[in-house]
Order: sequence, then C-alpha cells, then structure tokens
Amino acid sequence: MFPIPPGTQALLWMNVGAFLLDAYLFDGRLSYELALWPVGSGAPGFMPWQLLTYSFFHQGFAHIFFNMFGLVMFGGDVERVWGRNRFLSYYFTCVLSAGVAQLLFSWIVGSDAPTIGASGGLFGLLLAFALLFPHRKMIFLLLPIPMPAWIFVTFYGLVELYMGVTGTEAGVAHFAHLGGMLGGWLILRYGRGRR
Repeated sequence: MFPIPPGTQALLWMNVGAFLLDAYLFDGRLSYELALWPVGSGAPGFMPWQLLTYSFFHQGFAHIFFNMFGLVMFGGDVERVWGRNRFLSYYFTCVLSAGVAQLLFSWIVGSDAPTIGASGGLFGLLLAFALLFPHRKMIFLLLPIPMPAWIFVTFYGLVELYMGVTGTEAGVAHFAHLGGMLGGWLILRYGRGRR
C-alpha cells in the first residue's frame, strides 16, 4: 500500500486541502458554491464545472476520512498497474459519470439538494480494483467474512442499488456511487486503448 503513488497522492492532498480550506477559512462557502447543484435549482444553481469540483468537498471528518482511506487503499494499487495518467483520466471519468447520474436522479425525483464527495470516483476505483485483483481477499464491514474482491465489489454495488431504490440512508448519493461504477465499466469496456 505504501509508498502512495503520485496521482493518488495528488488527489489525497487536493481533497484534504479543499476540506480544510472550506471548513476553516471559508466557513463552508466553497463547498456551497462548488457543490453539484441540480439543473434548475435555486442559487447558486448548476454550473458545468461543478461536475468536477463537487468531488473535492466533503461534509464532516468521517466523510473525508473514509473516502480518502478508500482512495489510498484501492487507488494506489490501481495506479501502480496503470500508471498516473491512465489512473487520473479513469478516476475523473468516474467522477463525471457519477455527477451525471446524480443530476439525472435529482431531476427524476425533483430534488434540489446539492451533492459533494469523492465517492463516485472511489466506486469507479473499486470496480477497477476488483477487475485487476479479482481474488484478493477483502472484508465488508457489515459482514465480516473474507471474500474475493470481485464478490465484495459486486455485493457492495447491489447494496448501493438496494439502498438507492428503497431510499435507505437518506442524504447519501447512492446513484452517484453507481454512476461512478457504470462510468468506470463503460470506459474499461469501450474506451480507447483498453487492455
């Protein structure tokens, strides 16, 4: 897991930096302005750059801690195999697809709530990790049984789908998570230069 490769390290520091700036210097104004707002929502409203900027902001210490822990755990291994450039382009593709999925979901249910967090990109990295290391053992916190990565990620994706459809754990962008996985799968399946 260590040392952390450069692309993963850059994402880690950018997220931590944005979190600290927002919390301690801007009193939440940065995350308010740069969150992903649904199309047609009130001020500040949707702006195209929010499809990337939302991923650098988090609400509370637990939110950023678990996202960054996952980024280092899974992203580092993916980057070691792919290299920095492919890793970063894949990650940001997942962030974009997660944002689009969340915008679509917000439009369908008529939500005006903004979205923040790196989880969409992280779920795309989970998918890539499971495809690169399908037999590596992992443990799901709610079900403490070691299982191969491909089963873990499949199970986790199904849990997210169930929670999104049933509205369990309101305030969590389950469809952004699934959108990140879908974007990752599409780029791996149909992207140029796939291996």
